[in-house]
Amino acid sequence: MWIDPLSRRLFRGAGKIPASEGRGPIVLMYHSIEADGKRPSNIWSIPVKNFKEQLQLLRTRGWHTARVSDLERAEKLPLRTVVITFDDGYANNFENGFELLLEQGMCATWFIVTRDIGKRSGWTDPKLPGWTILSKTQLRQMAAAGMEIGAHTRTHSHLPELDPPTIRDEVLGSRKDLEDILGLPVTSFAYPYGQYNQDGITAVRKAGYRVACSTRTGWFGSDPDLLQVRRIAVFSHDSLATFARKLAFADNEVGWWKMAKYAARRVRSRLFDKRFLGTNN
Repeated sequence: MWIDPLSRRLFRGAGKIPASEGRGPIVLMYHSIEADGKRPSNIWSIPVKNFKEQLQLLRTRGWHTARVSDLERAEKLPLRTVVITFDDGYANNFENGFELLLEQGMCATWFIVTRDIGKRSGWTDPKLPGWTILSKTQLRQMAAAGMEIGAHTRTHSHLPELDPPTIRDEVLGSRKDLEDILGLPVTSFAYPYGQYNQDGITAVRKAGYRVACSTRTGWFGSDPDLLQVRRIAVFSHDSLATFARKLAFADNEVGWWKMAKYAARRVRSRLFDKRFLGTNN
């Protein structure tokens, strides 16, 4: 697992500030995980080889995993905690995600579009092809193994475009669908496309969800509202070094130009500190 020296150094310092200081756990967002030998069809689908390397990096560098519902007690989570989430609930997540996590003794949260459980995804998204969604049996098995199953609406709809009664059906209905399948309470939610407005937040709160995930970037703790949790996306083209920098900066944009500006700011800060200290000696 080769990582360039700068990314490795940045990663060494990642995850060491608690949620109480606004830099708590990093929440990661995945979608499809393609089997070995398959070329990802879009940026939201990563090769299983990459996912294995990412899990290995986390494990060997002392990171812990938690579920979205655990963020209610973020102050009790250890430093270097990462929350792994999967949106939509694609069936390829079972073998290429769930089983790999289980082997590593790790956990994650899946957000499921309930209308399409056990069927091909039925919503229209030009960025994603139609994939089969996890079955009821698979969801029960995952929940029994300690994974968290959360809701992602019934039809993967754009919530801000809907009237309040329809939003309620999408939000509350998906929770009821999953609770009927699992026989367990469902308390976590993710906004489809990361889109929501005040009506959506109100519906999520009234439906009884305790934590909801957005697609805004940043550390957990940088926003006090548990119904607007920030996440970092993992893309098909992310190298292991890029993945490491994302954990260090809690951002999707961690290219070398941004790293150069970061390094320049650090140099200027150190020079200023030296001048200030020299002035006061």
